[in-house]
Amino acid sequence: MKEGKFKDWLAAPRLPFLTASTVPVIFGTALAWQRTGQFNPLYFLLTLVGVCLAQMGANMANDYYDHKTTDDDINKNPTPFSGGSRVIQEGKIKAASILKASFLCYGLGAIIALYLNSVTPGNLVLILALVGFLSGFLYTATPVMFGYRGFGEPLLGLNFGTLTVIGTYYVQTFRFDWEVFWISWPISFLIVAVLYINQFPDYEPDKAVNKRHWVVRLGRKKATYGYYALIFGSYLWVIVTVIIGILTPFALIVLVTLPKALSASRILRRSYDKILELIPANAATIQMHLLIGLLLSLACVVGGLVKT
Repeated sequence: MKEGKFKDWLAAPRLPFLTASTVPVIFGTALAWQRTGQFNPLYFLLTLVGVCLAQMGANMANDYYDHKTTDDDINKNPTPFSGGSRVIQEGKIKAASILKASFLCYGLGAIIALYLNSVTPGNLVLILALVGFLSGFLYTATPVMFGYRGFGEPLLGLNFGTLTVIGTYYVQTFRFDWEVFWISWPISFLIVAVLYINQFPDYEPDKAVNKRHWVVRLGRKKATYGYYALIFGSYLWVIVTVIIGILTPFALIVLVTLPKALSASRILRRSYDKILELIPANAATIQMHLLIGLLLSLACVVGGLVKT
């Protein structure tokens, strides 16, 4: 098969998973408008594209290094949510080409970050971009391999939750706000939950190559409790931030998604070691991250309209 068909290059960066980038950018922008009335559409679009490029770069770098460690190669039961993009394993794109594409995405993202840093006070945008780019690339890159040492989950939550929300808010308002830091945590919990539940199907190949993320460290049965904590902790955090007055009461609309959370948790409880049976829970977790993120954003917009 000829390398680099258009559809293969669409599959390589795992575009359907870019909700990890779009949700915190949209939420951070909505927060900025609600709290300050400021919205710069150009900066919003640049932030969105920049964060998406960083994620695409990280996704392809991870595919490259998971191929080098044979993690994805020995995974004989990939799903739409785990096992990588498979373009290397299926011979559609060479591993070296994937790494070059990763560098290209990072380079384009860096140009956007440098521009946004130049039009905002200080160097916070540059610092956040460096943290995100380096930790994303080093997630599986040797010799650091954060994802193999149990640091992958917190770094993902930091990058595609708190740091992206804070960075987006800063680009719009030119100010850092500790309340935004605390408000951002449910987004962090939920994106970690997406990664976390997608590690259950990869348990055997990950364990074989000593990729010691927390599902491997705890074992699949005990690791289910970590998922429950992440999912239901996100709802609890929203409730607490509403009660203490730093998040609009309209944010409680996220509670309408609780049935989906309960359903996904029940599926995980009975199918944590059954790859195919777990797929609906994998899908539901991604949907919850997207729905809750968008509902929180909508709540901020409504809160801003009511305030004005």
